[in-house]
Amino acid sequence: MNTGFTYTDIIDAEAEGETLLGYYVSRYAHSDEVEWRGRIEAGVVRVDGVVSDSDMVLRRGQKLTYEREGWVEPEVPRTFEVLYEDEQVIAVNKPSGLPVLPGGHHLQNTLLAVVRERYGGDVPPSPLHRLGRGTSGIVLFARDTQALRGLSEAFQERALTKIYRALVTGTGLERTFSVNTPIGEITYAPTGRLFAATPQGKPSASECTVLHTSEEDNHTLLDVSIITGRPHQIRIHTAAAGHPLVGDQLYDVGGIPKPLLDGERPPLPGDVGYHLHARLIAFTHPTTGRELVIEADPPDILKTPQELSA
Repeated sequence: MNTGFTYTDIIDAEAEGETLLGYYVSRYAHSDEVEWRGRIEAGVVRVDGVVSDSDMVLRRGQKLTYEREGWVEPEVPRTFEVLYEDEQVIAVNKPSGLPVLPGGHHLQNTLLAVVRERYGGDVPPSPLHRLGRGTSGIVLFARDTQALRGLSEAFQERALTKIYRALVTGTGLERTFSVNTPIGEITYAPTGRLFAATPQGKPSASECTVLHTSEEDNHTLLDVSIITGRPHQIRIHTAAAGHPLVGDQLYDVGGIPKPLLDGERPPLPGDVGYHLHARLIAFTHPTTGRELVIEADPPDILKTPQELSA
């Protein structure tokens, strides 16, 4: 069991005027109204440190805290491969099923925690980007402030090359194609909000190359280079192109969530089962200026027949 966690929110202009109960129900839909009302009445939800009523009207600038008691976290794979390391940068190969950062039911069973267990020191390693829980492959960590600043700027300026391997449904795709569908947040009842394809989203760009097609399985293997780095970008873009990832329970054709079915557990962004691997990242080292190309071998299901026979 972990030690629990305190979640903090600051009320902004958009939330001003909502009730305390309404705020939590609308933004943290993993729990229903009855559960949130019980927490508020039990005093584990507070406004500016004070126990309050469910119908309290919120004002801008107020600080909300929810003190969650310790819980038993879901089991995850806690091993990882070190692909590269020096005094400033670490690159690891994350297994599918291990979240990068705390969230939901995961607090200590994360890549962040297990990397910091191995690499202690005065400045703990900080991840420079994240992968979805079900995505395997390369994650970069900075070991000091200089690397953190330099590589963060490189990510913001899109001065890195990032290539993923993806298995999608369907065949008959062009050998190379681009997807530029905007990605942004939409309303999604199980979580409140969800990133998906939407005309109101931010510009997003992916370049796809067909590596192998299996007519028998109705699958196509792709290399996908992402120009932007939106949350769940490849899952959304391949689905928006009409070819969702094999095993993806969340995103449907069009890059939007699948319809919710009565009596069934709704799919969530952190669900695993899809086939996506961050296989290559190339960047300039923040201090030496050396060009680094780091690769992580994809799992067998994401290899071409030629790669499997090599």
